[in-house]
Amino acid sequence: MNREELPPTSAPEELPPDHPRGLMARFRNYFLTGLIVAGPIAITFYLTWWFVNWVDNLVRPFVPTAYRPETYLPFGLPGSGLIVAVIALTLLGFLTANLIGRTLVDLGERLLGRMPVVRAIYRGLKQVFETLFSGSGSSFRRVGLVEFPSPGMWSIVLISQPPSVEIANKLPGNEEQVSVFLPCAPNPTTGFFFYVPRSKIIDVDMSAEDAATLIMSAGVVQPGSDPQKKIAALAGMANAARVANSGSLAPAKVE
Repeated sequence: MNREELPPTSAPEELPPDHPRGLMARFRNYFLTGLIVAGPIAITFYLTWWFVNWVDNLVRPFVPTAYRPETYLPFGLPGSGLIVAVIALTLLGFLTANLIGRTLVDLGERLLGRMPVVRAIYRGLKQVFETLFSGSGSSFRRVGLVEFPSPGMWSIVLISQPPSVEIANKLPGNEEQVSVFLPCAPNPTTGFFFYVPRSKIIDVDMSAEDAATLIMSAGVVQPGSDPQKKIAALAGMANAARVANSGSLAPAKVE
């Protein structure tokens, strides 16, 4: 009696070569998931630690030895200089708000105003700080698009203040001009500053922080994207790879 021929099945010895590929895929997905979770946290802690140490080293020489924590402790106390700096700046702002403080500040500004080189540096820096840290200021709080560097190519810009009367009178045309700053990727602290007609700017409903993130990531992180969804997607890919790998290793059933 002839027996029906069964369909050929994969021999067990032919399956192990697929196992390393599935294991490496799972390892890669798990590694990328861990990197996405730990990377921003590690960089944030590193930058915070660097800033605290930088302020401590800057303020420590002005603090008498008798008032330093390391004088009475066997170890240094990170952040003590930052606390002193915050208290000193707050106290300076409080003293400046009264009549005596304003008189002293005006006297110091008059003295600096008589120094040719220092005068220009001080006035420029004062205007920058007043503009950036003013609660009512609007500089660099608005984001727009400008057709740059060539037609059909658009770049993100931070909208600043209108030009002064002297500069506005020298600019060609009668249209209103606006000063903008175009940050460069991936370092947004460098870029281009130029004047552009108001009609050439497209306002974008985006915060300056989102624009900086978009520029620093070179478009990888888009505004409105949810990092948790990306982490869940990577975890799902790793789980799918694990299930597929375990299924490929299961022996075939013969009916």
